[in-house]
Amino acid sequence: MSGPSVVYAEGDDHRRQRRIMAPGFGTPQAKALVPIFSAVASSVTNKWKDLLSISNDRSEVFNIPAWISRATLDAIGLAGFDYDFGAMDNDDNRLAKVYKNLFADLFAAPTNGMFMVGTLISILPAKVAQWFLEYNPSARLARARVVREVSQDVARNLVSAKINEIANMEGGKDVMSLMIKANLSENARSRLSEKELLAQMQVLFIAGHETTANTLSWTLLELSRRPELQTKLRQEIHTKERELAREERTEFTAEDFESLPYLSAVVKESLRYHPVALHIAKMAIDNDCIPLSNPITTTDGKQIDQITVSKGQIVFLSIPAYNRNKAVFGEDAHVFRPERWLQKSEGMGSTSVGVYANLLTFSGGVRSCIGWRFAVHELQAFLVEMVRNFEFSLTPECERIRREACGVMVPTLAGELAKGVQCPLKVRCARRDEY
Repeated sequence: MSGPSVVYAEGDDHRRQRRIMAPGFGTPQAKALVPIFSAVASSVTNKWKDLLSISNDRSEVFNIPAWISRATLDAIGLAGFDYDFGAMDNDDNRLAKVYKNLFADLFAAPTNGMFMVGTLISILPAKVAQWFLEYNPSARLARARVVREVSQDVARNLVSAKINEIANMEGGKDVMSLMIKANLSENARSRLSEKELLAQMQVLFIAGHETTANTLSWTLLELSRRPELQTKLRQEIHTKERELAREERTEFTAEDFESLPYLSAVVKESLRYHPVALHIAKMAIDNDCIPLSNPITTTDGKQIDQITVSKGQIVFLSIPAYNRNKAVFGEDAHVFRPERWLQKSEGMGSTSVGVYANLLTFSGGVRSCIGWRFAVHELQAFLVEMVRNFEFSLTPECERIRREACGVMVPTLAGELAKGVQCPLKVRCARRDEY
């Protein structure tokens, strides 16, 4: 759906694209965006407070991902493009509408036909595969084409507006401004083609909001399952609030987030326990052997401690399998326990943002997630805003929540896949006098 973006480009094209985009995703840039993330998170809490104020028992059941996905779309609009999509205030926002339940609609419950098509696409010549995708009558492919058309249209309009801003010396330091400024360079290797520029924007549209929304939904679900963890996090946040008040400050900064060890532990544990990405694909550049940390026994009874791969062979690495590996994270690897990140004896005690890069969730090397710093600070900002203002608890429907693998891992209700992503939690305002 996105074309020749940094996600799909290879070799020199990938290195060129990543080099051009990197200045917009550095540590200073990510820290500078915290006020934006906090403001957008506040827009959600204000709407929830309004709804709770007219509720009979001052509580409501909210489908968390439905709310947060609109907010995170606004966040990536402001942070990435210096543009307000207005998804939180406009139920008819066309970008939000085409992205709603996108992964579930396209990839959930794959049929035998989908597996066959996927296999054919991988072996057909590129032009034939492209023709097949364009004219196949499949409802899912038709849905993908609509998403592509709408996202490309929005991207073109944003590029046109941004070019005019830069021409009038008004362009900021958002990611899109930096990419367009790079395109003014006389050096061809410092520029993106129009197709590449639009492709980067489409990737940012979806990867910049849907993954964050799902991670937040899983995190709030786990905090609802373990109220004592939620209380501990809220106490830490409120203690920090009082510290800010003494300094005559009201807004959290990136440095404030890093000074909250339990907040960092909760975010790291959520990224470990509920990685929204399922697999990482790696291609062998030469004939090689992959060493195994523990020997395995094959179906014919042989014990092996390495796997032979051939040049050009693609290897899929399971992120959940690594993130729940007992040899790495201990015997309780299948338990949501933020405290594991506070145990310095295990080498996990640092609260520095850099520690997040060590999680397989964000991959590694030259193909690592370029926006991981953005994702971490956005998660921190939303959690601080929501947990300090609200208490989250389970609803009877939560017993039916299941993990649905559809490109990313999303929460759905058993028997209600057609309704898309669902994580219904009961929400009420937190009482500050308790802390």
